[in-house]
Amino acid sequence: MEDSIYNTEEHQIFRETFRKFVAKEITPHVPEWEEAQAVPRSIWRRLGEEGFLCPWLPEEYGGLGLGFEYSVIINEELLRGNAFGVEVPLHSDVATPYVFSFARPEIKARWLPGCTTGEVVMAIGLTEPNAGSDLAAIRTRAVKDGDSYVINGQKTFITNGYFADLIVVAAKTDPAAGHRGISLILVDKDAPGFQRGRKLSKMGYHMQDTAELFFEDCRVPVANLLGEEGQGFKYMMAKLQQERLEVSIKCQTLAEEALKEALAYAKVREAFGKPIGNFQYNAFRLADMATEVQLGRTFLDSLIREHLQGQNVVQKVSMAKYWLGEMVNRIAYQAVQIHGGYGYMEEYRVCKLYRDVRCLSIFAGTSEIMKLIISRGLGLSA
Repeated sequence: MEDSIYNTEEHQIFRETFRKFVAKEITPHVPEWEEAQAVPRSIWRRLGEEGFLCPWLPEEYGGLGLGFEYSVIINEELLRGNAFGVEVPLHSDVATPYVFSFARPEIKARWLPGCTTGEVVMAIGLTEPNAGSDLAAIRTRAVKDGDSYVINGQKTFITNGYFADLIVVAAKTDPAAGHRGISLILVDKDAPGFQRGRKLSKMGYHMQDTAELFFEDCRVPVANLLGEEGQGFKYMMAKLQQERLEVSIKCQTLAEEALKEALAYAKVREAFGKPIGNFQYNAFRLADMATEVQLGRTFLDSLIREHLQGQNVVQKVSMAKYWLGEMVNRIAYQAVQIHGGYGYMEEYRVCKLYRDVRCLSIFAGTSEIMKLIISRGLGLSA
């Protein structure tokens, strides 16, 4: 499916360059990386060498000063190259923006250049065993002790968690203040008292090093505070628009890929002497799938355009995250069904797509939480 808003010559050159990079450097290694449940650090450095990490950062920090649309292209082409799990978008467009927006100048100078070279991999530690979409319920504590914060707590389901060099950690600096007592603090992988748990085994998303993180009297400099104490919840709400947009891009792109697989198979697989796509039921099912996918692309492109213009699209992004997350699961289900027994076989790409997309209606807030946000935006008190 053709993209509708990245049609300049510069965009096309960038897309083609990155597509070739993925085809050569990433796609051939996907099976071994999925088996290892991780991607090697060397690929991060290769991505950095080619300018594919944090391309939006200003040149003073090693970036290219490009717009968010280039991050969209990177996200799309990784997915089209079977690289769901090479979490460049999480690093570049979710975690690193916290440092750029809220860190002190000396902290930016220390860490941001490495984010563009691949020497520094970023993660963000929000979710806890007993606090997921309800960020106000986090229990991790950070107590100021002289020129340090001492952090105690646990995080789970942390993308890039096993190999991250720097983690944005949400912790309560004033537990009595509820969500107004949350602060964001940077934790270096070498901070005393910081430990990683196991790499988590997941239904899909296999090559992603999702991990548990533990903080036991973990001591970090006060200078690692992002912004002001007690403003962490506000900062997270400000950044969730782009995070949920990034997940929406994943939903839409993988829906397009699942439809592509289903169409190709329906045209060559025969039953009763003709391609199965020529049976009216399958033809109409594919027509329904194509319509949903096209509606999703139109909605997503409009949101990207408004986001690039700096508009507040929190309500629309919540709608997109909910609807696209459910839509991609419907499309992947139907794609497997069209493949029949072969759709259940790992050797078929549609099988991998099916298991990978299941997480997308959960990431960055479940569909149920998105509906709650949408209803409140409609003036309802649900």
